[in-house]
Amino acid sequence: MPKRLQHGPKPAFDWHFLLPQYWLWWVAIGMLWTLTFLNWSRQYRLAQHIGRLGYRWAHKRRHETLVNLALCFPDKSADEHDTMAREVFINAAIGLFESLDAWYRPERFWGKVTISGLHHIVNAQQADQSILLLGAHYSLLDLGGLICNWFFQASIVYRPQNNALFEWLIYRARLSIYRQQISYHDMRSLVRALKSKHIVWYTPDQDFGLKQGIMAPFFGVSAATITIPRRLAAIDKSAVMGIHFYRQDDRRPHYHITITAPLTDYPGPDEHADAVRVNELLESMISIAPTQYMWFHRRFKTRPPGEKSIY
Repeated sequence: MPKRLQHGPKPAFDWHFLLPQYWLWWVAIGMLWTLTFLNWSRQYRLAQHIGRLGYRWAHKRRHETLVNLALCFPDKSADEHDTMAREVFINAAIGLFESLDAWYRPERFWGKVTISGLHHIVNAQQADQSILLLGAHYSLLDLGGLICNWFFQASIVYRPQNNALFEWLIYRARLSIYRQQISYHDMRSLVRALKSKHIVWYTPDQDFGLKQGIMAPFFGVSAATITIPRRLAAIDKSAVMGIHFYRQDDRRPHYHITITAPLTDYPGPDEHADAVRVNELLESMISIAPTQYMWFHRRFKTRPPGEKSIY
């Protein structure tokens, strides 16, 4: 059975959060909290407006989203890319409400979740294996963590917020969702979680350069791909699976979680082949509901030698 581990050092409340420079942040936080009292249909309509405004005014993010979609879906037309990009922004806004509800109104999602592939986790646990779940940045955000928590408990690897107030607030909100929150800087806790036979949730879908990665195709486009998953998997011979969750109906939302079968012979002897396999796994999951993926991050900012920036 997995050993019990404590959450890492909790961000402490700082009295500086009460100073005037934080007052607008407190007002914004209060306004967001009050939105959790709206019913879903109103949240959905408001999210549509927010998403459309974001698409209209966030010029840089819109450009990066359209570039990513054009690269990854070359068979679609410019108009189709534009339609997809608008949906990406709207889904991101919906995801904000879903995360707020996950933190403060989790009962809203009871009876609205199904899961497939849970037996893969059960089988690995019965074999006394640690489990490395490979996910991606889907728009559901912490709602994905909440609905998974109803079937299994996972330790999540996350990037701390730059805003100290947000870091304190979000960390506290996530305490009831995740078994353990591990900063991506805290490799010692990450290794300890795997050796304690925990389920560790890791998202290797962003461009962190080539310091800890190599170039490998992502949707057919050369992309900087971190190789940390293969090193993590080797620590405790973890079962490595993919995890995906998405909203199946917008107006009467139902959510589905998919756990894939463990990767076989992973990690292998070839670092590049392993990176390709992970990217292919992520592609297969993202393709289930492509506009519920956060296409507005600069996935292809690192280019092979001699290539110019595509953004």
